[in-house]
Amino acid sequence: MKQLLSVFIVLVATFSAYAQLEPVKWTTELEKLSDTEYNLIYKASIDDHWHLYSQFLPEDSTIPTEFIYQESDLGTNFKLIGEAKESKSITAFDKVFQMELTFFDHSATFTQKIELINPEIKTIDSEVAFQACDDERCIFESQTFTFNLDYSITSSVTANIDERSKQLSKKLNLNVKGWDKYEQEEVKEKTNFGIFALGFVGGLIALLTPCVFPMIPLTVSFFTKGATNSQKGLANSIIYGFFILIIYVLLSLPFHFLDSLDPEILNTISTNVWLNILFFIILVFFAFSFFGYYEITLPASWGNKMDAASSRVGGIIGIFFMALTLAIVSFSCTGPILGSLLAGSLTSDGGAMQLTMGMSGFGLALALPFTLFAMFPKWLNSLPKSGGWLNSVKVVLGFLELAMAFKFLSNADLVKHWGLLKREVFIGIWIVIGIGLALYLFGKIKFPHDSPIKKLSFSRISLGVLTIAFVVYLVPGLTNSKSANLTALSGFPPPMFYSLYDKQNECPLGLNCYKDLDEGLAAAKAQNKPIMLDFTGWACVNCRKMEEQVWSKPRIYEMLNDEYIIISLYVDDRKKLAEEEQFQFLKSNGTVKNIRTVGDKWATLQTLNFQNNSQPYYVLLDHDMNLLNHTTAYTPQSGTYFNWLEAGLLNFKKE
Repeated sequence: MKQLLSVFIVLVATFSAYAQLEPVKWTTELEKLSDTEYNLIYKASIDDHWHLYSQFLPEDSTIPTEFIYQESDLGTNFKLIGEAKESKSITAFDKVFQMELTFFDHSATFTQKIELINPEIKTIDSEVAFQACDDERCIFESQTFTFNLDYSITSSVTANIDERSKQLSKKLNLNVKGWDKYEQEEVKEKTNFGIFALGFVGGLIALLTPCVFPMIPLTVSFFTKGATNSQKGLANSIIYGFFILIIYVLLSLPFHFLDSLDPEILNTISTNVWLNILFFIILVFFAFSFFGYYEITLPASWGNKMDAASSRVGGIIGIFFMALTLAIVSFSCTGPILGSLLAGSLTSDGGAMQLTMGMSGFGLALALPFTLFAMFPKWLNSLPKSGGWLNSVKVVLGFLELAMAFKFLSNADLVKHWGLLKREVFIGIWIVIGIGLALYLFGKIKFPHDSPIKKLSFSRISLGVLTIAFVVYLVPGLTNSKSANLTALSGFPPPMFYSLYDKQNECPLGLNCYKDLDEGLAAAKAQNKPIMLDFTGWACVNCRKMEEQVWSKPRIYEMLNDEYIIISLYVDDRKKLAEEEQFQFLKSNGTVKNIRTVGDKWATLQTLNFQNNSQPYYVLLDHDMNLLNHTTAYTPQSGTYFNWLEAGLLNFKKE
């Protein structure tokens, strides 16, 4: 158990630190020495405060840099001549590992001499596996390269990018100055606890479904009565709960590999129009499953095989298969909730780590009852008996799934600017769904598996009244008035400027903003005002919350409107760039990204200049691209945000 827990903690910590970081950027060159001898040159550019470790480290210290070649090539197509030579390194005390180590700061060059055995080969494939650390965290990464032997002197991947693409790529580099003046804010971990809590609530709701709730007393009784002593039964139930948690966490790990391959990939997935439409269809499908018109189940043979394996193997491995059996047989109830969690996490700004936190919360909520009731068996007597109320929980969840489905359809509509779900249409649909839920709770609507209602319970009446209150709260959202800003729901309905009513402009709250960097910069110079770069997204929930809950505060609104030039860059805008504006961008890892849409351009600009790809993300600049304050992200505290704006304005006026 200790080993499993240690592995789990290391995995989560590693992925947390790694999800958005690329502190080491590699390029390669090929130097021809003779017809059969070459130097393979690897150059590393290392971010400030980070260091890359040498190939030559003491045993039992940490992971050295390693260059790996295909075994089928070595000794057949070419051979290595000696070890790779390193540029000048530093040997000093390392704060992370508390020992003396050899590493590189700022840059490093490795040169590996090779001799060809087969003169017919055209390329050499290699891989570098390395570790980089700053004073608080480490990342572990590998990167592949291909050396083209057709180039006689030097070659690198830049040879594949035409001159026009190189020039357009240069325009994305703002050469932002003044990073050393401000301690930059960490923006990634802020909402992780929130998504964990949401996942935990989702798990608690899943416990109240017909697929899971009846399993609690059966499973606890199995462990407590089947064990030779109470301590063993308790230990087994704890292990069982731990495996439930691990299973759900493991479901999120593939998304970390996607995230590490391309820091922007989860944002690309989340804002993909057709994927959002697919989420809409899936959630509608899930909703009608919860209504009782059909069941979504995994193949019964899967559950039977896992159950047989748990009986046959026994011990800790058998308990693992028991946990896996629960996950499979309860899928018809947990699947829709997990599907919503998956879709919601991918469309949020925290990407893979938020998904892991959400899955962790979900798995923990499912696991806790099996452990707690094993510790306190008498609590089982206080559990309500299974009955029709469990189906009512499913139906209520069905209405919630249906409401969430339209959020994803709205995302697609916003990104493509179809105009199908303007703000008032979206709110109207939610009002209809809310009325339907209220009618169900008061017994006016029935679904296939509902039991006859002899008397409305207090819980149904209470929930029905709350639903009606929510519907009443939504009604002003249909109007063209100040009360239409439903701040409690900011981020869910489309933005207020995406409206059936005529609006002053298409900027948040009617503020003056620019959606093109060059136009905004020109306006800032003409009006002698500082710039606020607003990296945002059409489908960004926290962006809408900031605009409708924070920017709407009078003193913040006035400052943004009167003192700043706002440049809002939508990183998920799928509008195609003009043909002459499309180009190929060479990324630091040697791969090429095609810049075809407005969103591609702004997302790449953000990642390139600020090493961050979350939204919202705010940067205060003067006309010469000097930072006026530290960058910031989602800041729901209006006082903090106002002070940040005010400090930036004062620094601008000092210049």
